[in-house]
Amino acid sequence: MSIGNLTVGGSGKTPVVEYVARLLLDHGERPAILTRGYGRRLSPRGVTVVSDGTKICAAIDTAGDEPLMLAQVLAGVPVLVGADRYLSGCLAERRFGATVHVLDDGFQHLAIARDVDVLLVAEEDLADHLLPEGRLREPLAAAAAADAVLVTAGYPAAVDRIARALGVTIAFGVIRVLGPPRRVAPPRDSVVVPPDSRVFAVAGMARPGRFFADVESAGWNLVGTLAFRDHHRFGQRDIRRIARAARASAASMVLTTEKDAVRLAACDLGDLPIASVPIHITIDPADAFRDWLLARVRSARLGRPA
Repeated sequence: MSIGNLTVGGSGKTPVVEYVARLLLDHGERPAILTRGYGRRLSPRGVTVVSDGTKICAAIDTAGDEPLMLAQVLAGVPVLVGADRYLSGCLAERRFGATVHVLDDGFQHLAIARDVDVLLVAEEDLADHLLPEGRLREPLAAAAAADAVLVTAGYPAAVDRIARALGVTIAFGVIRVLGPPRRVAPPRDSVVVPPDSRVFAVAGMARPGRFFADVESAGWNLVGTLAFRDHHRFGQRDIRRIARAARASAASMVLTTEKDAVRLAACDLGDLPIASVPIHITIDPADAFRDWLLARVRSARLGRPA
C-alpha cells in the first residue's frame, strides 16, 4: 500500500503513515514501513533496518529524520530504509514476517505494484503548477490513479469537491490535532506550556507555515518564527541563532516539530527551553476509512496467487 502525494514535501504524509500502521497493527496485520529515507546523511548499500519492531537499530545519519521518528513512535512495526524498496520488502517479509507493506511517499514509485494507493491532497494543490514553476511532481490528472484521496480540509463539502476535481470517487477528510509538548532533550518528558504563553516556533520542513498556524490556533501567543529548509541538519550555530531570536522576542518556550526534534536532539541544546509538538491526525469518517482499508487488504490477499 502506498501513502503518497502529488507535491514536493509538506503534505503531512508521515502522520498518516503512522495512523495507517497503527490501524493495521490493531487489526491483526504485521505492517512494515518501507521508505526511501530522503535527507539522510549516509546511504549504505542495501537496506537499513531503522527498527525491527522492538528496538531502534540505526542512528539518524543512516536512518533519516522521518524514518527515525516513525521508528520511535511505532512499537511493533519494522521500519526499513533503502532505495530498492522491493529488496526492503523482501527483507521485511523474511526477517520480520510482514503481511502488509506501507510505502511512505510511494505514489511515484512505480517500480513496485501496489494493491492500495492512497493520495494526500490539499485545496492549494488544485491551483499549483508543475516543477520548477510550482510544487507539483506530476499533473493533477495523475490523481485519478489513486484508489482514495485524503483531503486536508476542514469541512466535508470541501473533501467531496476536491475529490471530484481530481476524478477520484472515494475520499476522506484529514483532521490535524496537536498533542502535548515534549522536551526535545532526553528523556523526552512532557512539559506544560499554558495557553497564552509567549512561544517562538522553529520548523525545518517544506511548508513551515502550516506548523506555525497550528501553534497559533492551539491558543499559544506566537511571538516569532524561524524557518529552515526541509531536512535541515542543525548545528551549534543554528542553536545559538534560535536562542538569540527566542530571547529577543521574550518567548518563554521554543516549540518545534517532532521531525525537527529528531535532528535537534543530536545538538548540545544547553539551557534552551525547547519542546516538540506532536501532530496527530484522525481520518473522517474514521469507521468508514477503517472498513474500506481493511476490505481492500482482504480483497488483495484473496486475489493473490497462492
